[in-house]
Order: sequence, then C-alpha cells, then structure tokens
Amino acid sequence: MHRIGIVVGAVSLFVTVSATASSAAPALDPVGTSTRDIIEVQHASPNRPLIAVSHRGAAGHAPENTLAALDAAHELGAETVEIDIQRTADNQIVLLHDTTLARTTDVETVFPDRSPYLVGDFTLEEIQRLDAGAWFAPSFTGETVPTFDEALDRLEQLDLNLFLEVKEPTLYPGIERAVAEELVGRRTWLEHNPPWEPRKLIVQSFDWDSVRRSKSLMPSVPHALLGRVPEARIAEFSWAHMINPNHTTIDTAYVDRVHDAGLEIMPYTVNDRARMDDVLALGVDGFITDFPDTGQRAIADFVGGRDAIDRAATPVPFQVRY
Repeated sequence: MHRIGIVVGAVSLFVTVSATASSAAPALDPVGTSTRDIIEVQHASPNRPLIAVSHRGAAGHAPENTLAALDAAHELGAETVEIDIQRTADNQIVLLHDTTLARTTDVETVFPDRSPYLVGDFTLEEIQRLDAGAWFAPSFTGETVPTFDEALDRLEQLDLNLFLEVKEPTLYPGIERAVAEELVGRRTWLEHNPPWEPRKLIVQSFDWDSVRRSKSLMPSVPHALLGRVPEARIAEFSWAHMINPNHTTIDTAYVDRVHDAGLEIMPYTVNDRARMDDVLALGVDGFITDFPDTGQRAIADFVGGRDAIDRAATPVPFQVRY
C-alpha cells in the first residue's frame, strides 16, 4: 500500500549523509537550491505507480545486459529496466551480471587459455571481441557486451528509467566514484521524475557499505539495499529509499515493517504469474522480473481488481424518489 511520504530539502539530508563520508571523497552531486536537488527521504507519493522493473534489460526475451535487451524492454512497454555493471582490467565499466565471462559470452572459445575468465582480468578491447548473444538464441549472434556509457545513451534514447546494480564492488575499489562521475556528467539522471511516474534512477547493491558510499557521492539520487535487511536493522538505513529482497523471503509483516520505516520494497526476481499476484497482494511497490510484459499484465489486473473493490465499497448516495 502506498502512503504519503516526507519530503525534505537537500541541505538537511546532505548533512546527514556527508557526516559519514570520508573527507577524501566529497559528494560529486553538490547541494544546490534548485528543485531538482530536493530529495525524497521517505517513500512515496500515493500517486507513484506500481511497476514491473525489467530485469537485466529484458532477460526473458533477449540476452541479458545487452543493448538488444534494452530494446526488447522498450518494445514490451517497460518503463524501467535493471542492469548490472562491473569493471574491466583497464577500468572501463561494462554491463555484466557474473564476475566471469563464461556463461554469457564465447570467451572460452576466443581466449581458451584465460581461465577463470574473470571480468576484471580482461580489457575492454578484449571483451568487445566476444559474442554476448549467441548463447541466448542464434538470432542474437554478434551482440556485444556494452559499456555503461553505451547503455546510458540507449536508455536516454528510449526514455527508460534505471535500476543500476553495482555487482561485487569489493572486486573493483573505487567503482562507486566512477559510476557517480558518469552519472553526474549526465545531469538528467539526477533529476527526479514527478511523483506520479516511476523513479528516474535507483542505485543498488547487495553490498550495503557500497550503497552507502555511493549515496555519499550522489546524495540526491535514491539508493536501494538488495537482500533482506533484518527487521532489527531496518532503522539503520533511514538514508536509503528501498529495500529490495528476494521475493521468497518476504511476507505481509515484513513489507509492512519496511513501509513503516518510510522505505519502498520491490522484490526480485518474480517470473511466475501466480507468484506476481501473490507478491502484489503483500503490498509491495512493484517487483523485478525477466518478463516485463507478464508483470505489467499482473499489475494491471491487480490495480483493476483493487479499483473494482473500492468502487463496490463506496456507498451510493440515497436518493429520494417522488
């Protein structure tokens, strides 16, 4: 259930966040006085819609974390996509979920003697020689691993919102700053969508310390914690906007606890239609799925059913008949 949130000025939040940040890592997104620097500390306008976040681009329809997957998400009507990023040996940020290249590229054929095929052991030029599409379907043969910069270009072209997951940040020291520099260089990503639309940008990770570092660099950007935060620790993360756990780990009581703390919750990765219906009934704010088309239908049916119940529960004014 959506509730009215609290909106505060950027100055007060910046003081809270920067107090824990290292003096060697000042915020790249400086506090200003414009309306785009207003930060929603607690979730949520009651008008913000439920959304089906399209996972890894649209992983059920195209090879994950490729430009083709972003195109597929757009064609399927998604408004928001999730992508994963890691860093190459020459410090270039690329879209990849796994820490190795073996599952989603032909690296073992192109570089047979480079096991264990860690992303961080290859340069961008080497990674761009790989085929990242044929493993999914022959029609995607020749699809390459895109850079973060290329992905942002395509997202802007398609007018898609972004859930950005930083994968295994302990393997890539300083990746939070590199990401922040890229996003701050594209100021549109720091601007907030109006409250009746999905959020423009969420940065998230399973590494909650990394999320905090990222938040200190980009205080106006909403951030999310991936994984199930223990109930007793939720209050520690009042600086965040979301907790996004595995859908198998939550129930109504947990969703209510997250909401009571002023945070949103969008579990992952919900691919079965019946489970989508169940998760929506728990009161979540949306969910992450490989199949955004199915997810959107589930949300439309859920909202339609809820509206019908509300209409049925509204008393009809008594009319005197003469």
